[in-house]
Amino acid sequence: MTTSTEHTLAKVPEVTLGFWLIKIAATTLGETGGDAVSMSLGLGYLVGTGIFSAIFLVAVMAQVKAKRFHPFLYWATIIATTTVGTTLADFADRSLGIGYAGGSSLLLALLFGTLFVWHRTLGSVSVSTVSSPTAEMFYWLTIMFSQTLGTALGDWTADTAGLGYTGAAIVFGGLLALVVATYWRTAVSRTALFWAAFILTRPLGAVVGDFLDKPVTAGGLALSRYGASAALLVFMLAAILLLRQRAASAAH
Repeated sequence: MTTSTEHTLAKVPEVTLGFWLIKIAATTLGETGGDAVSMSLGLGYLVGTGIFSAIFLVAVMAQVKAKRFHPFLYWATIIATTTVGTTLADFADRSLGIGYAGGSSLLLALLFGTLFVWHRTLGSVSVSTVSSPTAEMFYWLTIMFSQTLGTALGDWTADTAGLGYTGAAIVFGGLLALVVATYWRTAVSRTALFWAAFILTRPLGAVVGDFLDKPVTAGGLALSRYGASAALLVFMLAAILLLRQRAASAAH
Protein backbone atom coordinates (compact mmCIF):
# COMPACT_ATOMS: atom_id res chain seq x y z
CA MET A 1 0.00 0.00 0.00
CA THR A 2 1.34 3.39 -0.93
CA THR A 3 1.43 6.43 1.28
CA SER A 4 -0.99 8.14 -1.10
CA THR A 5 -3.52 5.33 -0.73
CA GLU A 6 -3.30 5.38 3.07
CA HIS A 7 -3.69 9.12 3.02
CA THR A 8 -6.89 9.05 0.96
CA LEU A 9 -8.44 6.00 2.60
CA ALA A 10 -8.10 7.69 5.98
CA LYS A 11 -10.88 10.09 4.89
CA VAL A 12 -13.41 7.29 4.27
CA PRO A 13 -15.29 5.93 7.31
CA GLU A 14 -15.37 2.27 8.17
CA VAL A 15 -18.66 0.69 7.10
CA THR A 16 -20.26 -0.54 10.32
CA LEU A 17 -23.75 -0.68 11.83
CA GLY A 18 -23.11 2.80 13.23
CA PHE A 19 -22.31 4.04 9.72
CA TRP A 20 -25.70 2.86 8.44
CA LEU A 21 -27.61 4.30 11.41
CA ILE A 22 -26.05 7.71 10.84
CA LYS A 23 -26.60 7.40 7.08
CA ILE A 24 -30.35 6.75 7.51
CA ALA A 25 -30.61 9.70 9.92
CA ALA A 26 -28.74 11.89 7.41
CA THR A 27 -31.06 10.93 4.55
CA THR A 28 -34.12 11.62 6.70
CA LEU A 29 -32.63 14.98 7.68
CA GLY A 30 -32.05 15.70 4.01
CA GLU A 31 -35.76 15.29 3.34
CA THR A 32 -37.00 17.43 6.24
CA GLY A 33 -34.24 20.01 5.82
CA GLY A 34 -34.69 20.29 2.07
CA ASP A 35 -38.45 20.67 2.43
CA ALA A 36 -37.97 23.26 5.18
CA VAL A 37 -36.00 25.51 2.82
CA SER A 38 -37.92 24.95 -0.41
CA MET A 39 -41.45 24.67 1.03
CA SER A 40 -41.66 26.08 4.57
CA LEU A 41 -39.55 29.15 3.68
CA GLY A 42 -41.32 29.36 0.32
CA LEU A 43 -38.11 29.66 -1.70
CA GLY A 44 -39.12 27.00 -4.19
CA TYR A 45 -37.28 23.96 -5.51
CA LEU A 46 -35.02 25.83 -7.95
CA VAL A 47 -33.72 28.34 -5.40
CA GLY A 48 -33.41 25.57 -2.81
CA THR A 49 -31.40 23.50 -5.26
CA GLY A 50 -29.12 26.46 -5.95
CA ILE A 51 -28.49 27.04 -2.24
CA PHE A 52 -27.80 23.40 -1.43
CA SER A 53 -25.70 22.90 -4.59
CA ALA A 54 -23.39 25.70 -3.44
CA ILE A 55 -23.11 24.11 0.02
CA PHE A 56 -22.49 20.73 -1.61
CA LEU A 57 -19.64 22.05 -3.78
CA VAL A 58 -17.97 23.80 -0.83
CA ALA A 59 -18.27 20.67 1.33
CA VAL A 60 -16.88 18.38 -1.38
CA MET A 61 -13.91 20.68 -2.00
CA ALA A 62 -13.18 20.75 1.73
CA GLN A 63 -13.48 16.97 1.90
CA VAL A 64 -11.14 16.42 -1.06
CA LYS A 65 -8.57 18.87 0.31
CA ALA A 66 -8.63 17.37 3.82
CA LYS A 67 -5.46 15.52 4.80
CA ARG A 68 -7.22 12.82 6.82
CA PHE A 69 -10.64 11.51 7.80
CA HIS A 70 -12.74 14.04 9.74
CA PRO A 71 -16.08 12.50 10.85
CA PHE A 72 -17.95 15.80 11.11
CA LEU A 73 -16.70 17.01 7.71
CA TYR A 74 -17.56 13.69 6.07
CA TRP A 75 -21.11 13.61 7.45
CA ALA A 76 -21.64 17.30 6.72
CA THR A 77 -20.85 16.47 3.09
CA ILE A 78 -23.28 13.55 3.19
CA ILE A 79 -26.01 15.87 4.52
CA ALA A 80 -25.19 18.31 1.72
CA THR A 81 -25.68 15.57 -0.89
CA THR A 82 -28.99 14.48 0.57
CA THR A 83 -30.45 18.00 0.89
CA VAL A 84 -29.51 18.94 -2.66
CA GLY A 85 -30.83 15.53 -3.72
CA THR A 86 -34.20 16.33 -2.13
CA THR A 87 -34.70 19.71 -3.80
CA LEU A 88 -33.21 18.61 -7.13
CA ALA A 89 -35.46 15.55 -7.35
CA ASP A 90 -38.53 17.60 -6.37
CA PHE A 91 -37.62 20.22 -9.00
CA ALA A 92 -37.25 17.58 -11.72
CA ASP A 93 -40.36 15.64 -10.70
CA ARG A 94 -42.72 18.53 -10.01
CA SER A 95 -41.47 21.79 -11.52
CA LEU A 96 -40.25 20.25 -14.79
CA GLY A 97 -43.30 17.99 -14.87
CA ILE A 98 -41.50 14.77 -15.80
CA GLY A 99 -43.13 12.90 -12.90
CA TYR A 100 -41.72 10.51 -10.34
CA ALA A 101 -41.30 7.64 -12.80
CA GLY A 102 -39.56 9.86 -15.34
CA GLY A 103 -37.36 11.44 -12.70
CA SER A 104 -36.42 8.07 -11.22
CA SER A 105 -35.55 6.67 -14.65
CA LEU A 106 -33.42 9.68 -15.55
CA LEU A 107 -31.56 9.64 -12.24
CA LEU A 108 -31.03 5.88 -12.38
CA ALA A 109 -29.42 6.34 -15.81
CA LEU A 110 -27.19 9.12 -14.45
CA LEU A 111 -26.19 6.99 -11.45
CA PHE A 112 -25.28 3.93 -13.51
CA GLY A 113 -23.58 6.16 -16.07
CA THR A 114 -21.37 7.67 -13.35
CA LEU A 115 -20.49 4.23 -11.96
CA PHE A 116 -19.70 3.01 -15.49
CA VAL A 117 -17.41 5.95 -16.28
CA TRP A 118 -15.78 5.63 -12.83
CA HIS A 119 -15.08 1.93 -13.42
CA ARG A 120 -13.81 2.48 -16.97
CA THR A 121 -11.56 5.34 -15.84
CA LEU A 122 -10.08 3.88 -12.63
CA GLY A 123 -10.84 0.15 -12.86
CA SER A 124 -13.00 -0.15 -9.74
CA VAL A 125 -15.91 1.53 -7.94
CA SER A 126 -15.00 0.15 -4.52
CA VAL A 127 -14.65 2.85 -1.87
CA SER A 128 -11.45 1.14 -0.70
CA THR A 129 -9.79 2.16 -3.98
CA VAL A 130 -10.43 5.87 -3.56
CA SER A 131 -6.83 7.03 -3.63
CA SER A 132 -6.84 10.22 -5.68
CA PRO A 133 -8.83 13.43 -6.06
CA THR A 134 -10.30 12.03 -9.29
CA ALA A 135 -11.59 8.92 -7.54
CA GLU A 136 -12.97 11.00 -4.69
CA MET A 137 -14.85 13.26 -7.09
CA PHE A 138 -16.41 10.18 -8.71
CA TYR A 139 -17.29 8.95 -5.22
CA TRP A 140 -19.15 12.12 -4.25
CA LEU A 141 -20.83 12.51 -7.64
CA THR A 142 -22.13 8.93 -7.35
CA ILE A 143 -23.40 9.62 -3.85
CA MET A 144 -25.15 12.79 -4.94
CA PHE A 145 -26.95 10.99 -7.80
CA SER A 146 -27.88 8.10 -5.48
CA GLN A 147 -29.36 10.55 -2.97
CA THR A 148 -31.37 12.32 -5.68
CA LEU A 149 -32.58 9.01 -7.13
CA GLY A 150 -33.64 7.88 -3.66
CA THR A 151 -35.82 10.95 -3.19
CA ALA A 152 -37.64 10.42 -6.49
CA LEU A 153 -37.98 6.69 -5.88
CA GLY A 154 -39.35 7.22 -2.38
CA ASP A 155 -41.91 9.74 -3.62
CA TRP A 156 -42.94 7.46 -6.49
CA THR A 157 -43.45 4.48 -4.17
CA ALA A 158 -45.36 6.40 -1.52
CA ASP A 159 -47.48 8.59 -3.83
CA THR A 160 -47.80 7.20 -7.35
CA ALA A 161 -47.73 3.54 -6.35
CA GLY A 162 -50.15 4.36 -3.54
CA LEU A 163 -48.29 2.56 -0.75
CA GLY A 164 -48.22 5.58 1.53
CA TYR A 165 -45.30 6.53 3.75
CA THR A 166 -45.63 3.55 6.08
CA GLY A 167 -46.02 1.06 3.26
CA ALA A 168 -43.07 2.51 1.36
CA ALA A 169 -40.92 2.41 4.52
CA ILE A 170 -41.77 -1.29 4.94
CA VAL A 171 -40.84 -1.99 1.30
CA PHE A 172 -37.46 -0.27 1.47
CA GLY A 173 -36.75 -1.63 4.94
CA GLY A 174 -37.47 -5.11 3.61
CA LEU A 175 -35.17 -4.59 0.63
CA LEU A 176 -32.40 -3.44 2.98
CA ALA A 177 -32.94 -6.56 5.08
CA LEU A 178 -32.59 -8.62 1.90
CA VAL A 179 -29.27 -6.91 1.12
CA VAL A 180 -28.05 -7.69 4.66
CA ALA A 181 -29.07 -11.34 4.31
CA THR A 182 -27.32 -11.53 0.94
CA TYR A 183 -24.18 -10.07 2.51
CA TRP A 184 -24.04 -12.70 5.26
CA ARG A 185 -25.19 -15.75 3.27
CA THR A 186 -23.73 -15.35 -0.21
CA ALA A 187 -20.53 -14.37 -1.99
CA VAL A 188 -22.15 -11.58 -4.00
CA SER A 189 -19.80 -8.64 -4.65
CA ARG A 190 -19.41 -6.57 -1.48
CA THR A 191 -19.00 -3.47 -3.62
CA ALA A 192 -22.34 -4.09 -5.37
CA LEU A 193 -24.05 -4.73 -2.04
CA PHE A 194 -22.58 -1.56 -0.52
CA TRP A 195 -23.95 0.61 -3.32
CA ALA A 196 -27.30 -1.22 -3.25
CA ALA A 197 -27.61 -0.53 0.49
CA PHE A 198 -26.39 3.04 0.06
CA ILE A 199 -29.04 3.72 -2.58
CA LEU A 200 -31.86 2.04 -0.62
CA THR A 201 -31.24 3.99 2.57
CA ARG A 202 -32.13 7.20 0.72
CA PRO A 203 -35.74 6.37 -0.26
CA LEU A 204 -36.20 4.92 3.22
CA GLY A 205 -35.07 8.22 4.73
CA ALA A 206 -37.20 10.15 2.24
CA VAL A 207 -40.45 8.41 3.15
CA VAL A 208 -39.67 8.54 6.88
CA GLY A 209 -38.96 12.27 6.55
CA ASP A 210 -42.24 12.79 4.69
CA PHE A 211 -44.07 10.73 7.31
CA LEU A 212 -42.74 13.06 10.01
CA ASP A 213 -43.63 16.40 8.42
CA LYS A 214 -46.49 15.84 5.97
CA PRO A 215 -50.10 16.70 7.00
CA VAL A 216 -52.17 14.13 8.87
CA THR A 217 -54.66 14.14 6.00
CA ALA A 218 -51.83 12.99 3.69
CA GLY A 219 -50.76 10.22 6.05
CA GLY A 220 -48.05 12.10 7.95
CA LEU A 221 -47.58 13.26 11.53
CA ALA A 222 -47.56 17.00 10.66
CA LEU A 223 -44.48 17.68 12.80
CA SER A 224 -42.53 20.87 12.34
CA ARG A 225 -39.90 20.48 9.63
CA TYR A 226 -37.56 22.64 11.69
CA GLY A 227 -38.16 20.63 14.85
CA ALA A 228 -37.74 17.29 13.07
CA SER A 229 -34.56 18.49 11.35
CA ALA A 230 -33.11 19.73 14.64
CA ALA A 231 -33.89 16.44 16.39
CA LEU A 232 -32.28 14.42 13.58
CA LEU A 233 -29.20 16.66 13.64
CA VAL A 234 -28.84 16.21 17.41
CA PHE A 235 -29.16 12.44 16.97
CA MET A 236 -26.45 12.45 14.29
CA LEU A 237 -24.07 14.53 16.40
CA ALA A 238 -24.58 12.23 19.39
CA ALA A 239 -24.09 9.12 17.24
CA ILE A 240 -20.87 10.46 15.70
CA LEU A 241 -19.50 11.28 19.16
CA LEU A 242 -20.61 8.07 20.87
CA LEU A 243 -19.98 5.56 18.10
CA ARG A 244 -16.50 6.88 17.36
CA GLN A 245 -16.35 6.81 13.58
CA ARG A 246 -13.07 5.27 12.43
CA ALA A 247 -11.23 5.56 9.14
CA ALA A 248 -11.64 2.64 6.76
CA SER A 249 -8.75 0.39 5.84
CA ALA A 250 -7.90 -1.17 2.49
CA ALA A 251 -9.80 -4.30 3.55
CA HIS A 252 -13.16 -2.50 3.39
